[in-house]
Amino acid sequence: MHDHGIVQQAATRVKEAVPDLIVIVDTCLCEYTSHGHCGYLEVGDLTGRVLNDPTLELLKKTAVSQAQAGADIIAPSGMMDGFVQAIRSGLDAAGFQEIPIMSYAAKYASAYYGPFRDAADSAPQFGDRRTYQMDPGNGREALKEIHLDITEGADMLMVKPALAYMDIIWRVKEATQLPVAAYNVSGEYAMVKAAALNGWIDEERVVLETLLGFKRAGTDMI
Repeated sequence: MHDHGIVQQAATRVKEAVPDLIVIVDTCLCEYTSHGHCGYLEVGDLTGRVLNDPTLELLKKTAVSQAQAGADIIAPSGMMDGFVQAIRSGLDAAGFQEIPIMSYAAKYASAYYGPFRDAADSAPQFGDRRTYQMDPGNGREALKEIHLDITEGADMLMVKPALAYMDIIWRVKEATQLPVAAYNVSGEYAMVKAAALNGWIDEERVVLETLLGFKRAGTDMI
């Protein structure tokens, strides 16, 4: 991962323009692969199964390059097994012991990501991401995942999506003292915008009520 990628350049320019702004970078690989999956695949494998351990090495290099570019927080979102530990070791070895990790600890294989994937042209070209993202019907797995990430050195925990997962936000908040973030994703936003454009809802009130719901469920950051 070279140091002059688009995310690295953006992080540097933002920090130069607004030094006091906290820059959080998404550390994932799906935007840079022709197949749209979040890591290395076996050649010829059309199932979407990611080669976990080789991907960890690339994530480690990516995180270090992002920290060197000026990122204040590294936020890995690919849901690889052991990604927090790998990134933590890479950052520490490169002298970035103070850079915290916001782990996407409970990231579900959700239909709510649709508008973003269309806009970013990042939908998988084959298969899907259910081999490494979580089953929406499984709440217990979220707690298993957050405890693994805490053990590996996570400083903050992300639940994604947010709107249909407030029970998960609550469970995660009850299970840890770490800051908990909720990701209000594109599909959630698009539903509100579409309904507002049709005159069916009061957009501002619905937005504020939704955000309040995330906060009530236990989020520290949205």
